[in-house]
Amino acid sequence: MSELVTGEAVALELRPAKLPSRGLAVLLDLAAAVTVYILVTLGLVAATASLDEAARTAVSIATFVLVLVGGPILVETLTHGRSLGKLACGLRVVRDDGGPIRFRHALVRGLLGVIEILMTFGVVACVASLVSARGRRLGDVFAGTLVVRERVPAGGQGGFVPPPPPWLAGRFSGLDLSAVPDGLWLAVRQYLTRMRQLDPQVGWSMAERLASDVAGRTGAPVPPGVPPAMYLAAVLQERQAREAQRTFGGGGAPAAPAPSGAGGPVLAPPAGPAAVPPAAPPAVPPVAPTSGGASAERPATGFVPPA
Repeated sequence: MSELVTGEAVALELRPAKLPSRGLAVLLDLAAAVTVYILVTLGLVAATASLDEAARTAVSIATFVLVLVGGPILVETLTHGRSLGKLACGLRVVRDDGGPIRFRHALVRGLLGVIEILMTFGVVACVASLVSARGRRLGDVFAGTLVVRERVPAGGQGGFVPPPPPWLAGRFSGLDLSAVPDGLWLAVRQYLTRMRQLDPQVGWSMAERLASDVAGRTGAPVPPGVPPAMYLAAVLQERQAREAQRTFGGGGAPAAPAPSGAGGPVLAPPAGPAAVPPAAPPAVPPVAPTSGGASAERPATGFVPPA
């Protein structure tokens, strides 16, 4: 297990992949690439039968480069580090800070992979992985990447993110989350999955720091009376809901915002999680009159308004 420290000074728990699982993933990727290369080559042999020897050689070299070099680079870029072999083995390529890789990372890994894996039959990659403390080959070192285990074994620490309380539903639907980097989102998720295992004071301090970083990126402060851990859970849920809507579509009605009065929103937080000190006692939200002069339905609080 390896712990990285992000720019937000939050330790991220990443599990570097072992050499056997990485080797199996590479073999699966090579098998898929070679299969595609053979099929494409057979088609090109029939299509270029009328060309001279030099033209056929140029086509063969171009096919090799495009399929066996460009193919893996394209796949890793489009899947953000999840190739076919890595997906089957539960692995993923991430940046050193834990964020998803980009085209330049996949390009460096793919070009050096030609030397490490294809030209030396994987010998250089195996030696580099054994020497590296985190099992990185030369392509990972120069690209600034790391292959990690994406699946958590059953009975382990797990990756469960506690949901926010119902009274925060839809509260942050208007926030602009585009400026929050992927590394900070990963830090928030790692904290929420581990906060029950942390010392209460350490967990509270870490939640405050993360909440301050997220609020600084969104341009809106943390609402008063909202514990930082609950704020992080609610904002993370809002981001996941937006990603799901972009991916799968759907026209569900947006959640209604929390009631607000002249003095700002009135929040009623319940008791916080185990790693968070108890929040302030809940307040009773105001009841707005309905249109037409009739009084709105009121909760059974025992209070009878004056006539």
